Amino acid sequence: MSAAAPVLAAGALVWRRVDDEVLVLLVERTQHRDFSLPKGKLDPGETLPECAVREIEEETGLRIALGAPLPQSEYRLPDGRDKVVYYWQSKVDEAEAAVAASRFASNDEILALEWLPIAEAKQRCSYRHDVAVIERFEERLAAGHAETFPIIALRHAKATSPFDWEGTDASRALTTRGERQAKQAAPGIAAFAPARILTSDATRCLQTVEPLRRLTGIEPKARAEISQDAHELDHGSLRSAIERRVAKAVRKRRGTVLCSHAPVIPEIVTAVVHAADALESERTHRASMLHTAEFTVMHISAGETPALVGLETHAPREP
Repeated sequence: MSAAAPVLAAGALVWRRVDDEVLVLLVERTQHRDFSLPKGKLDPGETLPECAVREIEEETGLRIALGAPLPQSEYRLPDGRDKVVYYWQSKVDEAEAAVAASRFASNDEILALEWLPIAEAKQRCSYRHDVAVIERFEERLAAGHAETFPIIALRHAKATSPFDWEGTDASRALTTRGERQAKQAAPGIAAFAPARILTSDATRCLQTVEPLRRLTGIEPKARAEISQDAHELDHGSLRSAIERRVAKAVRKRRGTVLCSHAPVIPEIVTAVVHAADALESERTHRASMLHTAEFTVMHISAGETPALVGLETHAPREP
């Protein structure tokens, strides 16, 4: 017999500053009367980032944007199944915390919300795996990497085969599956609250970011220099153009989505690595080898010196 698939869940270490002190949010669960980081189980068709944002709002009333990923927790449930919980760090301001406090009311799942200093939060946690997540965040905080912004490389969704398309390659449209992939990926990308969407001017890329446009209200800007045609015509010029584009986004601390094609995605990832003064590695290489509608999120420190704080890849999930 094969082992049962693990139960997947997602949550966040939500934090804020009050009078120069960092406070971390814990929830007291109604039935268990324990204290933990807020989290919840993945719904069918959700990506993990989408789940984290939804669960935090449902449990606490807070509307968050995800920052860099934190260590995942793995443990055995009473029924013998394994559970894996994915976490991100997420800063909120005082205004959002106040609005969320007015929204929150004790319920069957969450009895109370507790904003605590880091040392007290670690003592209050009922589970060691939550303490480990807080300790990793504490290290980031000490290093000046508690606040980040995302550069997101997105490969276009499934397009019509070139052998079945009579027009130019750039005019190829998404298939029905591709349209579904684009719609499924959009909430996961939006969970990181990008400020800008740049896309190849190819039809399949423009169609891929359309659900993200509808969800975020951000108007995509088409750029021929990140298209597959540009890659094939003048690879050197494309690389230089991407490096300039990414360096500008990093310099301005601007969360940016770049939607492009399989041959171009590695150039985007490499440009981000270089702009963050990081080293290329097997991990960054794997993060650039995307299937259709997959996206890699590179989290750059918003501190004085850019640094690659985290890197993760996600795929749309069939319901």
